[in-house]
Amino acid sequence: MNIFERIESNVRSYSRSFPVVFTKAKMSKMYDEAGNEYIDFFDGAGALNYGHNNDFIKSRILTYLENDGISHALDMFTEAKGDFFACFEEKILKPRGMDYKIMSCAPTGTNAVEAALKLARKNTGRSGVFAFTGSFHGMTLGSLSVTSGKTVRKGAGEPLTGTTFIPHPNSFPGDCIAYIENIITDEYSGVDKPAAIILETVQAEGGVIVMEEQFLRDLRALCDRHGILMIVDDIQVGCGRTGKFFSFERAGIIPDMVTLSKSISGYGLPMSLLLLRPQLDIFNPGEHNGTFRGNQLAFVGAQAALEYREQFGLEAKTMENAAIINDFIENRILPINDQLRHRGIGMIHGVDFRYAQGDKDIAGMVAHECFANGLIIERAGTNDCVVKIMPALTIEKDELIKGLEIIEKAIKKFI
Repeated sequence: MNIFERIESNVRSYSRSFPVVFTKAKMSKMYDEAGNEYIDFFDGAGALNYGHNNDFIKSRILTYLENDGISHALDMFTEAKGDFFACFEEKILKPRGMDYKIMSCAPTGTNAVEAALKLARKNTGRSGVFAFTGSFHGMTLGSLSVTSGKTVRKGAGEPLTGTTFIPHPNSFPGDCIAYIENIITDEYSGVDKPAAIILETVQAEGGVIVMEEQFLRDLRALCDRHGILMIVDDIQVGCGRTGKFFSFERAGIIPDMVTLSKSISGYGLPMSLLLLRPQLDIFNPGEHNGTFRGNQLAFVGAQAALEYREQFGLEAKTMENAAIINDFIENRILPINDQLRHRGIGMIHGVDFRYAQGDKDIAGMVAHECFANGLIIERAGTNDCVVKIMPALTIEKDELIKGLEIIEKAIKKFI
């Protein structure tokens, strides 16, 4: 029994799927202690959009450390934070005509979600929230209350209240907007008007479920009609994952609040932000805080990531890679079995085995076989039946194709 099995909590999860000891990583490759090489299609669950140890970002962080830059400052003014705020405003907000205040939250995405929910209730005076079936927003109690998965909700150990789950438009046979409108306006629906509607424009953990652009526009209009705040959780699919920096840009909407984490730091460092319309910024000083809000090294990495994205044309590269992934799945993977399904956008795609596997865990077998052949890949969705393809945006074409071929070979072995 190794040190991890002997002393680490049973709550560990990814190490059960990838049972080796990793020692180093570079861009889209990871290496274990035996020297085996793996192509990474997991991408730190979306925290490594720019790859492992990206030299451009790493050099900025090392220089900052070598110059004895501030390592911890709570929410005090620092040069690193000021430089990042200025860069984010200049490169992201102003070109998109977005007028947002920026709130530095505690290190992980769930804290940004907690802050958004608290602020929505404080602004509206209403306590209820609408969320969608298939959603995942975090593991602390507030975020968990708007997360739909029964297994993770059960882990709370107490009732999770205050949320009305709305059928996701992609799985609802009727008009989802009309449904929401009805339960808001019908005196006998038994549902009060919520403070906010929180959503992922692409449900990653839910199985790569992409909301249609028109639905997003219609939902924005509904929120405006009824004075409901729209919160977009862009923690996993923001920072360029879908092509544009924000996943909702394709629909031409501007949410009232946006949560960011994972790849915002550019280097896998803990960081989360809440973007909010200025008029919503009514927290009292210290009303939502945390010892590690405002990770200074993450600010440095985040600024470098925005500059890297611009200098190396990452949006165009992302869409080139997206076309390769889409073409490969449509022309080489789906023909393997007519019950396979494919969903995706940008550089997040899923191959759904739900209808092809019967009572077998084909998706699990495929993921296990991929790892045995040097590919790290995650599963998602109902019963983990979706193999999720989410490599770094910076992945080289030959690495991308090799990884896709490993998936193709694994599927052919079991179907």
